Amino acid sequence: MYAEDSFYTLSGAGRIGLVLLSVCLSAALLWLTWHLTTGRKILVRLGLGVLLFAGFVWLSPQAYYAYYLLLFDGLPLQNVIKPPPSPAQLIGLLTFNGPQTLSAHSLGLLGWALFAISVLRPMAAAVPAPDDRA
Repeated sequence: MYAEDSFYTLSGAGRIGLVLLSVCLSAALLWLTWHLTTGRKILVRLGLGVLLFAGFVWLSPQAYYAYYLLLFDGLPLQNVIKPPPSPAQLIGLLTFNGPQTLSAHSLGLLGWALFAISVLRPMAAAVPAPDDRA
């Protein structure tokens, strides 16, 4: 399925670097989602998950292009960010009906992880007020 994926055009070190970049970006996004959803109601958490996923799909190509600038000589400095993804594009990624690439399928998995955090995250426990009787 992925035999023609551009991932396989990279050297071994290039692949390792790309995987590490992806893991770091994903971990940062999951951490941000965890902290932004703390103490919020479920609909707000879900909305934040959707916004963060859409933002990542929209803006992350620039981070990956910056990595490719390190790998390949002669690439021009340019903005590769396109218009924000449509709801249909996001649904395509989440249902794995978008492009049949490692990148698209990884984005789908990341989206589901963000939604799992957003929906399953418990509300923060209320902190009891300090006792003034002392």
